Amino acid sequence: MKLERHSKIVELIGKYEIETQEELAERLKASGFQVTQATVSRDIRELKLTKVQSESGRQRYMIMQSQNTLSDKYIRILKDGYVSMDMAQNILVIKTVSGMAMAVAAALDAIHFHEIVGCIAGDDTIMCAVRSVDDTILVMDKMKKMMAE
Repeated sequence: MKLERHSKIVELIGKYEIETQEELAERLKASGFQVTQATVSRDIRELKLTKVQSESGRQRYMIMQSQNTLSDKYIRILKDGYVSMDMAQNILVIKTVSGMAMAVAAALDAIHFHEIVGCIAGDDTIMCAVRSVDDTILVMDKMKKMMAE
């Protein structure tokens, strides 16, 4: 449950300009998570979120840019949510555990594979537009290595 909640927090702060713990708690509750302010506060600390000024001038939560910690968390989300993958030309289709596709797609975006142009996620399926067929094979190899670590 904690991992799913953390995945949802990562997804929410990537999607919305969340300024306060209360706003984050409300968005989590709207997503079906029963949380208290203390839980949200602990999650913020564990995920190492920080407030930064957004382009609109407002403050928002973001993940601190400690690259190793950042990558480790996203790789854990990938490992926990991943089921399988296949390719159709330059489109990579990734199957995930039900309800985890958006979190896994957000993790892929955060890892910044330069070969991936963008991802679209449903409930348990992600479609990634990749620059070329060769790049699709390369991304699949990179992901397989990440899963094996």
